[in-house]
Amino acid sequence: MSTDSALVTALTDAALEAGAAILAVYGCDFAVIAKADRSPVTDADVAAEAIIVAALGRCLTGVPVVAEEACAAGHAPGSLGRRFVLVDPLDGTREFVSRNGEFTVNIALVEDGRPVVGVVLAPVLGLIWVGEVGVGARRGRVEADGGVAWTPIAVTAAPVEGFRVMASRSHAGAETEALLARLPVVARVAVGSSLKFCRLAEGAADFYPRLGRTMEWDTAAGEAVLRAAGGTVVRFDGTPLVYGKTADAPDGAFANPAFLAFGDPACERAVLARLGGRAPAK
Repeated sequence: MSTDSALVTALTDAALEAGAAILAVYGCDFAVIAKADRSPVTDADVAAEAIIVAALGRCLTGVPVVAEEACAAGHAPGSLGRRFVLVDPLDGTREFVSRNGEFTVNIALVEDGRPVVGVVLAPVLGLIWVGEVGVGARRGRVEADGGVAWTPIAVTAAPVEGFRVMASRSHAGAETEALLARLPVVARVAVGSSLKFCRLAEGAADFYPRLGRTMEWDTAAGEAVLRAAGGTVVRFDGTPLVYGKTADAPDGAFANPAFLAFGDPACERAVLARLGGRAPAK
């Protein structure tokens, strides 16, 4: 696909502005509130989402926006159509609360059920990733003057002796351990939020399994970056994740099934062959 460069710039600028608002809260004492699903939310989530939604209203007029905090408040769009935006204003709120810096701002443009443009910003790390499927992916370092120094990125070939696995810092569990026990793993790296997709995209790891529940706004931007860099994201049967799911979907509205993310597509083939195309038994 080919995306309007002005649109990609606008999405990038929205993420950077939201990141600045998040850092303003991060540097102070802040309250943590539990949502209905018991996940945490802070003033930073709310402020960042307001900035991003306002920016999207200017650059993507009329395009539906599915934003995490709005959905949590019962304000999901009634109809999506073939083109919509997914927003997670602060992915990794647990990382934000623990102040380890491994949280991100995620913005993704979805077309025909697949994320095609993704922006992922890690405000504390001063890093931003942008992916345009069919065009390419890049990582930027945010400089003191607000500018961004960009470097193209791409996935790397998986090592023949085994896989470097990217694990969730907050959500790994017994099922994930059982899956990894069936595979040749030579290294494990624990990282929070959608940073896992970005690390795969830049060749720092080969494989990220996720068996626990995630939502579409958690994964869409990172998936777009990874696919733009040459990687893949699939369900355990080898089919792609589909976005824009409604309330009558098996796991509910905007909920993802278990999935596997890969850098090298050869790693995908090897892992699915070893797993027999199915998730480990619960």
